[in-house]
Amino acid sequence: MQYEGYRVTAAYDGWEGIQAAREASPDLLVLDWMLPGVSGLEICQRLREMHDKVPIVLLTAKDSVRDHVQGLDAGADDYLVKPFSIEKLFARIRAHLRREQDDKSEAELLQFADLSLDTGTREVYRGHRPIELTAKEFDLLKYLISHPRQVLTRDRILERVWGHDFFGDSNIIEVYIRYLRLKLEAEGEKRLIQTVRSVGYVLRE
Repeated sequence: MQYEGYRVTAAYDGWEGIQAAREASPDLLVLDWMLPGVSGLEICQRLREMHDKVPIVLLTAKDSVRDHVQGLDAGADDYLVKPFSIEKLFARIRAHLRREQDDKSEAELLQFADLSLDTGTREVYRGHRPIELTAKEFDLLKYLISHPRQVLTRDRILERVWGHDFFGDSNIIEVYIRYLRLKLEAEGEKRLIQTVRSVGYVLRE
């Protein structure tokens, strides 16, 4: 099936969705949270547990910060709240496909202190210790490590990591900074992500 120039495989419940995702090897998935059988949220979790890095856009009517965090933690790369225009959905799809292509063509190893991040394989290490990150945690850390020792405001982080049209609560940044610190400092390592009170955050020793 062709739609807007994309070759599309449709599934009408969660079980079909899991099977289609495994068989079709898509470049991107658009998932409804409330699919019958197996929810879109659970499909996200299952694919990420299998280390499938396909970009996932999650569609839902749930719009609280807690819901956003739950969706992104499950492995979704983007979160679109209903009702939305079809133009907005296609804009998100184009952005993620473009980013995926850019990541493949511009893969690099970013390092700061004993922290290293590979944009191609999406692997993160603190020294020799591998760190498992969700998609959004990775994006946030990538933005921080790409601007070492620069104080990044909350508004700038929201715009660059969550996108221009993110209308959720900005407290989501604090949630994800806390997640990153817990993982980066799990074995007593020194803190690298510093808070600049009333301004934002900076990656520095």
